Amino acid sequence: MQKLFCMAGCLVALMGAPGQAKSLLVFAGAAAKPPLEEIAKLYEQKYGVKVECTFGGSGTLLSQMILARRGDVYIPGSDDFMDTAEKKGAVAKGKRKLVCYLMASICVQKGNPKGIRRLEDLARPGVRVGIAQPEAVCLGDVALEVFRITGLKEKIWPNIVTQAASCEQTATILKLKQVDAVIGWDVFAKWHPDDIQILPLPKAAQRWRYIPAAVTKFATDPVEAQRFVNFVCSKTGKAIFKKYGYTIHLPKQPRKQ
Repeated sequence: MQKLFCMAGCLVALMGAPGQAKSLLVFAGAAAKPPLEEIAKLYEQKYGVKVECTFGGSGTLLSQMILARRGDVYIPGSDDFMDTAEKKGAVAKGKRKLVCYLMASICVQKGNPKGIRRLEDLARPGVRVGIAQPEAVCLGDVALEVFRITGLKEKIWPNIVTQAASCEQTATILKLKQVDAVIGWDVFAKWHPDDIQILPLPKAAQRWRYIPAAVTKFATDPVEAQRFVNFVCSKTGKAIFKKYGYTIHLPKQPRKQ
Protein backbone atom coordinates (compact mmCIF):
# COMPACT_ATOMS: atom_id res chain seq x y z
CA MET A 1 0.00 0.00 0.00
CA GLN A 2 2.87 2.36 0.87
CA LYS A 3 4.41 1.68 -2.53
CA LEU A 4 1.06 2.48 -4.19
CA PHE A 5 0.80 5.84 -2.40
CA CYS A 6 4.39 6.63 -3.38
CA MET A 7 3.68 5.91 -7.03
CA ALA A 8 0.55 8.04 -6.93
CA GLY A 9 2.46 10.90 -5.32
CA CYS A 10 5.16 10.76 -7.98
CA LEU A 11 2.51 10.81 -10.71
CA VAL A 12 0.88 13.91 -9.23
CA ALA A 13 4.29 15.61 -9.02
CA LEU A 14 4.97 14.84 -12.67
CA MET A 15 1.55 16.07 -13.78
CA GLY A 16 1.74 19.23 -11.69
CA ALA A 17 -0.37 20.25 -8.75
CA PRO A 18 -4.09 20.85 -9.29
CA GLY A 19 -4.78 24.44 -10.27
CA GLN A 20 -1.18 25.09 -11.24
CA ALA A 21 -0.96 28.10 -13.57
CA LYS A 22 -0.49 27.32 -17.24
CA SER A 23 1.72 29.35 -19.54
CA LEU A 24 1.62 30.61 -23.10
CA LEU A 25 4.52 31.54 -25.36
CA VAL A 26 3.74 34.40 -27.72
CA PHE A 27 5.96 35.42 -30.63
CA ALA A 28 5.11 39.03 -31.47
CA GLY A 29 6.45 41.74 -33.72
CA ALA A 30 7.93 44.61 -31.73
CA ALA A 31 5.38 46.94 -33.36
CA ALA A 32 2.86 45.65 -30.80
CA LYS A 33 5.12 45.64 -27.73
CA PRO A 34 3.76 48.42 -25.45
CA PRO A 35 0.07 47.42 -25.49
CA LEU A 36 0.74 43.68 -25.69
CA GLU A 37 2.86 43.75 -22.53
CA GLU A 38 -0.04 45.36 -20.67
CA ILE A 39 -2.56 42.91 -22.14
CA ALA A 40 -0.37 39.94 -21.15
CA LYS A 41 -0.27 41.11 -17.52
CA LEU A 42 -4.02 41.69 -17.48
CA TYR A 43 -4.65 38.23 -18.93
CA GLU A 44 -2.45 36.62 -16.28
CA GLN A 45 -4.35 38.44 -13.52
CA LYS A 46 -7.72 37.47 -14.99
CA TYR A 47 -7.08 33.82 -15.88
CA GLY A 48 -3.99 32.81 -13.89
CA VAL A 49 -2.12 31.96 -17.09
CA LYS A 50 1.40 33.32 -17.48
CA VAL A 51 2.01 34.87 -20.88
CA GLU A 52 5.64 35.02 -22.00
CA CYS A 53 6.08 37.40 -24.93
CA THR A 54 9.11 37.26 -27.20
CA PHE A 55 9.38 40.44 -29.29
CA GLY A 56 11.46 41.17 -32.38
CA GLY A 57 11.34 41.36 -36.16
CA SER A 58 8.29 39.47 -37.43
CA GLY A 59 10.24 37.54 -40.07
CA THR A 60 13.03 36.62 -37.69
CA LEU A 61 10.56 35.40 -35.07
CA LEU A 62 8.66 33.34 -37.63
CA SER A 63 11.87 31.58 -38.64
CA GLN A 64 12.75 30.91 -35.00
CA MET A 65 9.27 29.58 -34.29
CA ILE A 66 9.32 27.18 -37.23
CA LEU A 67 12.87 26.02 -36.50
CA ALA A 68 12.16 25.35 -32.83
CA ARG A 69 8.61 24.12 -33.51
CA ARG A 70 7.37 25.97 -30.47
CA GLY A 71 5.24 28.98 -29.69
CA ASP A 72 1.50 29.13 -28.98
CA VAL A 73 0.49 32.43 -30.58
CA TYR A 74 1.94 34.48 -33.45
CA ILE A 75 1.25 38.23 -33.62
CA PRO A 76 3.38 39.74 -36.43
CA GLY A 77 3.66 43.46 -37.01
CA SER A 78 1.79 43.25 -40.30
CA ASP A 79 -0.53 41.01 -42.27
CA ASP A 80 2.01 40.03 -44.93
CA PHE A 81 4.05 38.03 -42.40
CA MET A 82 0.89 36.21 -41.33
CA ASP A 83 0.43 35.36 -45.02
CA THR A 84 3.92 33.85 -44.97
CA ALA A 85 3.17 31.96 -41.76
CA GLU A 86 0.11 30.42 -43.41
CA LYS A 87 2.06 29.44 -46.52
CA LYS A 88 4.74 27.77 -44.38
CA GLY A 89 2.14 25.90 -42.34
CA ALA A 90 2.95 27.62 -39.05
CA VAL A 91 -0.66 28.77 -38.61
CA ALA A 92 -3.92 27.52 -40.09
CA LYS A 93 -5.36 29.46 -43.02
CA GLY A 94 -8.39 31.61 -42.33
CA LYS A 95 -7.99 31.57 -38.54
CA ARG A 96 -6.30 34.94 -38.01
CA LYS A 97 -7.99 37.79 -36.16
CA LEU A 98 -7.43 41.49 -36.77
CA VAL A 99 -6.04 43.49 -33.85
CA CYS A 100 -5.42 47.03 -35.11
CA TYR A 101 -3.94 49.14 -37.92
CA LEU A 102 -0.63 50.94 -38.44
CA MET A 103 0.16 53.69 -40.94
CA ALA A 104 3.61 54.15 -42.43
CA SER A 105 4.99 57.66 -41.97
CA ILE A 106 8.14 59.76 -42.15
CA CYS A 107 9.31 60.02 -38.54
CA VAL A 108 11.69 62.82 -37.56
CA GLN A 109 13.25 64.18 -34.38
CA LYS A 110 10.96 66.39 -32.31
CA GLY A 111 11.16 69.94 -33.60
CA ASN A 112 12.36 68.66 -36.97
CA PRO A 113 15.84 70.24 -36.75
CA LYS A 114 16.72 69.15 -40.31
CA GLY A 115 13.66 70.85 -41.74
CA ILE A 116 12.39 67.71 -43.45
CA ARG A 117 9.04 68.34 -45.13
CA ARG A 118 8.66 65.61 -47.71
CA LEU A 119 10.10 62.25 -48.73
CA GLU A 120 12.50 63.82 -51.24
CA ASP A 121 14.23 65.64 -48.36
CA LEU A 122 15.60 62.32 -47.13
CA ALA A 123 17.95 62.40 -50.11
CA ARG A 124 19.50 65.74 -49.14
CA PRO A 125 23.23 65.73 -48.32
CA GLY A 126 23.88 65.27 -44.61
CA VAL A 127 20.50 63.74 -43.74
CA ARG A 128 20.95 60.45 -41.87
CA VAL A 129 18.15 57.99 -42.61
CA GLY A 130 17.27 54.75 -40.84
CA ILE A 131 14.99 51.93 -41.91
CA ALA A 132 14.15 48.50 -40.52
CA GLN A 133 15.80 45.42 -42.01
CA PRO A 134 13.87 44.29 -45.09
CA GLU A 135 12.62 40.68 -45.06
CA ALA A 136 13.24 40.40 -41.30
CA VAL A 137 11.01 43.31 -40.22
CA CYS A 138 7.70 44.26 -41.83
CA LEU A 139 8.55 47.96 -41.57
CA GLY A 140 11.68 47.41 -43.66
CA ASP A 141 9.61 45.90 -46.47
CA VAL A 142 7.22 48.84 -46.26
CA ALA A 143 10.13 51.30 -46.57
CA LEU A 144 11.37 49.57 -49.72
CA GLU A 145 7.85 49.61 -51.14
CA VAL A 146 7.54 53.34 -50.46
CA PHE A 147 10.89 54.04 -52.13
CA ARG A 148 9.95 51.89 -55.13
CA ILE A 149 6.55 53.53 -55.64
CA THR A 150 7.99 57.02 -55.49
CA GLY A 151 11.07 56.16 -57.55
CA LEU A 152 13.33 57.58 -54.84
CA LYS A 153 15.28 54.50 -53.76
CA GLU A 154 18.44 55.32 -55.72
CA LYS A 155 18.47 58.86 -54.33
CA ILE A 156 17.69 58.04 -50.69
CA TRP A 157 19.69 54.81 -50.35
CA PRO A 158 23.13 56.49 -49.98
CA ASN A 159 21.76 58.33 -46.91
CA ILE A 160 20.64 55.15 -45.12
CA VAL A 161 23.16 54.75 -42.31
CA THR A 162 21.55 51.87 -40.38
CA GLN A 163 18.96 49.11 -40.62
CA ALA A 164 17.25 48.23 -37.35
CA ALA A 165 16.41 44.68 -36.28
CA SER A 166 12.85 45.49 -35.13
CA CYS A 167 10.19 48.19 -35.16
CA GLU A 168 11.08 49.06 -31.58
CA GLN A 169 14.75 49.55 -32.52
CA THR A 170 13.71 51.67 -35.50
CA ALA A 171 11.97 54.06 -33.13
CA THR A 172 14.85 53.93 -30.65
CA ILE A 173 17.57 54.96 -33.10
CA LEU A 174 15.54 58.08 -33.88
CA LYS A 175 14.79 58.76 -30.21
CA LEU A 176 18.53 58.56 -29.45
CA LYS A 177 19.25 60.90 -32.40
CA GLN A 178 21.43 58.34 -34.14
CA VAL A 179 19.51 59.25 -37.32
CA ASP A 180 17.56 62.30 -38.47
CA ALA A 181 14.59 60.40 -39.90
CA VAL A 182 13.17 56.91 -40.30
CA ILE A 183 10.38 55.33 -42.26
CA GLY A 184 8.30 54.25 -39.28
CA TRP A 185 4.81 53.74 -37.96
CA ASP A 186 2.54 56.57 -36.90
CA VAL A 187 2.48 55.19 -33.33
CA PHE A 188 6.16 56.01 -32.83
CA ALA A 189 5.08 59.56 -31.97
CA LYS A 190 2.80 58.12 -29.28
CA TRP A 191 5.56 55.91 -27.88
CA HIS A 192 8.01 58.83 -27.61
CA PRO A 193 5.99 62.08 -27.75
CA ASP A 194 8.90 64.18 -26.45
CA ASP A 195 11.35 62.89 -29.04
CA ILE A 196 9.51 61.97 -32.25
CA GLN A 197 7.04 63.61 -34.59
CA ILE A 198 5.58 62.27 -37.81
CA LEU A 199 5.11 63.64 -41.31
CA PRO A 200 2.73 62.15 -43.89
CA LEU A 201 3.97 60.21 -46.87
CA PRO A 202 2.83 61.20 -50.36
CA LYS A 203 -0.72 59.97 -51.06
CA ALA A 204 0.50 57.52 -53.69
CA ALA A 205 2.86 55.97 -51.14
CA GLN A 206 0.58 55.90 -48.10
CA ARG A 207 0.41 52.37 -46.74
CA TRP A 208 -1.76 50.85 -44.02
CA ARG A 209 -0.88 47.51 -42.48
CA TYR A 210 -2.80 45.60 -39.86
CA ILE A 211 -1.55 43.57 -36.91
CA PRO A 212 -3.12 40.08 -36.90
CA ALA A 213 -3.09 37.34 -34.26
CA ALA A 214 -3.45 33.58 -34.62
CA VAL A 215 -2.88 30.30 -32.80
CA THR A 216 0.13 28.41 -34.15
CA LYS A 217 0.31 24.79 -35.26
CA PHE A 218 2.81 24.25 -32.42
CA ALA A 219 0.48 25.32 -29.61
CA THR A 220 0.62 22.95 -26.62
CA ASP A 221 -2.86 24.05 -25.56
CA PRO A 222 -4.75 25.37 -28.62
CA VAL A 223 -7.86 26.14 -26.58
CA GLU A 224 -5.97 28.35 -24.13
CA ALA A 225 -4.02 29.94 -26.97
CA GLN A 226 -7.26 30.80 -28.78
CA ARG A 227 -8.68 32.32 -25.62
CA PHE A 228 -5.66 34.63 -25.45
CA VAL A 229 -6.05 35.60 -29.13
CA ASN A 230 -9.72 36.35 -28.49
CA PHE A 231 -8.77 38.45 -25.46
CA VAL A 232 -6.24 40.47 -27.44
CA CYS A 233 -8.90 41.17 -30.08
CA SER A 234 -11.70 41.83 -27.59
CA LYS A 235 -13.05 45.27 -26.69
CA THR A 236 -10.72 45.24 -23.69
CA GLY A 237 -7.66 44.41 -25.77
CA LYS A 238 -8.48 46.87 -28.52
CA ALA A 239 -9.08 49.62 -25.95
CA ILE A 240 -5.54 49.10 -24.66
CA PHE A 241 -4.13 49.32 -28.19
CA LYS A 242 -6.15 52.50 -28.74
CA LYS A 243 -4.77 53.97 -25.51
CA TYR A 244 -1.27 53.60 -26.93
CA GLY A 245 -2.22 55.44 -30.12
CA TYR A 246 -2.99 52.55 -32.47
CA THR A 247 -5.78 52.85 -35.02
CA ILE A 248 -8.66 50.48 -34.31
CA HIS A 249 -10.87 51.43 -37.26
CA LEU A 250 -9.62 52.60 -40.63
CA PRO A 251 -10.81 56.11 -41.54
CA LYS A 252 -13.56 56.12 -44.13
CA GLN A 253 -12.31 56.90 -47.60
CA PRO A 254 -14.26 59.57 -49.53
CA ARG A 255 -16.29 58.21 -52.40
CA LYS A 256 -15.04 58.99 -55.87
CA GLN A 257 -17.38 61.27 -57.80
